Amino acid sequence: MRMQPSNSSHQSSLAGVEPTDSTPAFPLSRRAEWVLILTVFLAVYFAALFTPSLLDDADATHAQAAQHMALTGHIVTLMVDGIRYLEKPPLPYWLVAVDFKLFGFSAFSTHLPEALAVLGCAILALLWGRRAYSERAAFYAALAFLTSVGTFLFTRYFIPESILTLLIALGLYLFLTGLEDRQPARIYCTYVLLALAILAKGLIAPVFFLGGVIPYLLLTGQWRRWKEFHLFAGTLLFLLVAAPWHILAGLHNPDQGHPIGNIPSPDNVHGFFYFYFINEHVLRFLGKRYPHDYNKLPGYLFWSLHLVWLFPWSLYWPATIYAAWHKHRRSGRRFRWRVWRQLDFRGNTSLLLALYAGFILLFFSLSTNQEYYTYPAYFPLLLLTAAGLASLETDAMIASASERAVDMRWLEGAQALFALVGAGAAAMLAYGLWASRHLPYVADIGTLLAHRDVGGYSLSMSHFMDLTGPSFAALRLPAILAAVTLLVGPTLAWRMRVRRQHLSATFTTAMTAAMFLVAAHIAFVRFQPMLSSRAVANTINAIASPQETLILYGDQSYGSSIIFYTQRRAYVVNGCETTLLWGSDYPDAPHVCLDDAQLLAMWGNGPRKFLFVPPDYRQHVEALLKNRAYLVQELSDKELLTDRPLNR
Repeated sequence: MRMQPSNSSHQSSLAGVEPTDSTPAFPLSRRAEWVLILTVFLAVYFAALFTPSLLDDADATHAQAAQHMALTGHIVTLMVDGIRYLEKPPLPYWLVAVDFKLFGFSAFSTHLPEALAVLGCAILALLWGRRAYSERAAFYAALAFLTSVGTFLFTRYFIPESILTLLIALGLYLFLTGLEDRQPARIYCTYVLLALAILAKGLIAPVFFLGGVIPYLLLTGQWRRWKEFHLFAGTLLFLLVAAPWHILAGLHNPDQGHPIGNIPSPDNVHGFFYFYFINEHVLRFLGKRYPHDYNKLPGYLFWSLHLVWLFPWSLYWPATIYAAWHKHRRSGRRFRWRVWRQLDFRGNTSLLLALYAGFILLFFSLSTNQEYYTYPAYFPLLLLTAAGLASLETDAMIASASERAVDMRWLEGAQALFALVGAGAAAMLAYGLWASRHLPYVADIGTLLAHRDVGGYSLSMSHFMDLTGPSFAALRLPAILAAVTLLVGPTLAWRMRVRRQHLSATFTTAMTAAMFLVAAHIAFVRFQPMLSSRAVANTINAIASPQETLILYGDQSYGSSIIFYTQRRAYVVNGCETTLLWGSDYPDAPHVCLDDAQLLAMWGNGPRKFLFVPPDYRQHVEALLKNRAYLVQELSDKELLTDRPLNR
């Protein structure tokens, strides 16, 4: 890496603080920063786009909707298995449909927009961090976003959170700098970004934005500059971008029959406007959405899991909180409300980011939630963490001996905790490797799991709790890689911190996290036979003729990857109670929803039938069909059956 001294005066002006001759120069050139950031992105995110195949459940279900758009050109109403899918806004599906046209139907095409949004967030953190804080803070913020556990984990399947995060964060940045630099064009761009965000995730987007901006304007007194917000013209611009799809979706999907209450029935179903705005937004927040196919994390789990999602950077939270408190105490100033109105750009950034993140966390602590719902809060939390860490490192280099000793204790403590966590995790992995040393490798890991049903498999890492000794044998390579990384990396970072090599210590922490995520992805791919049914789809594509029938038992999400990879419409037996419920009640909906009696009536009659059976329904289906079913394939306790021998 080429080292160059930074211009401290210029850097400080970007940071919004007074320049000081004692501030140490950041040793990395900007070119080196970009190279390192892009290298981490390519290693952790881009390389992971190609495997595994699309997963059953939300991943392939959402991909089906984009696939329908790419195949038919119908971009207003989302469709899954030929049924209306009205609960999601269209922007992520439009992006993936374009990818499908360019690159074909694949996991790469499906997940590319999410990965690029992660890169966009890292770049925004770099640029915003430079202007608000320092070159060091900017570099750390970009690395932190790329190497946090939650950022990586919640982009393994097709959900719009990373896209939403980028759009709102960029909107906040342009709004803040637009006011700071008196640039109306940036304010107008904010309205466009909010409109795109509402097309990415729904009404929650402007709620999040305003939940941070309104208290910020009130506290700082900048609400008095309301004329610079260009409310009338900006609202028109917002509606010009956001309204057309909503209007068209309402016109294409009106009320049918005479719906009563919130529960649809055949030919009597609320249209798009009620379903999307009332059922999916208002009633979901209140926990009264129908169908009730979602959950709410317990409060202790909701809050504590953020230590995991933002690991390893969450380890620095005590140190950064201390740094902020200690700086305030050293200033000798008493807190007054007027202080909010005397902030520079650095202070305004910190206040806005804190309010924005706090609102999101509070909102979902009250609402129904999933683990990934607070993903947009990761960006402000990590940028604030990076700023605090960079400030603490700088203080440790330039402060007096007594103050430096205090700063170092906090930094060394965080690094020592990382080393302890790493050593503990490495020891657990080593035990698993030793216990499974004589066991053979089995490609289909799903046949070896314990099925402990932790959290009803509603948690993102539930299946990892099913690991057994035999199943651990299938994870030797990623386990070895993770164990070595977690043993060596944190210990090396701690030694660097003790020697006051702060940049090296923090960069080593980031690289440790990056290598761990690479190992985690390799392990994730080993779960493909259980999490995806592409192998079943490949079998159907190899032996089934176009006129033969595909049937899924249970919810279509259990075998959604089969529908995607075969591009066949599937009948669904006893599985239209969730995703397909509202759309299947439209009068023009294809008749794909069956019950057991209808399955028995069609089984063995007409063209050949292929029936996909998830593990939980195997005993029931065997009792139902008795000796009339013939096994074609078994994969991770999932079965593919047919109604006659393959040679007939």
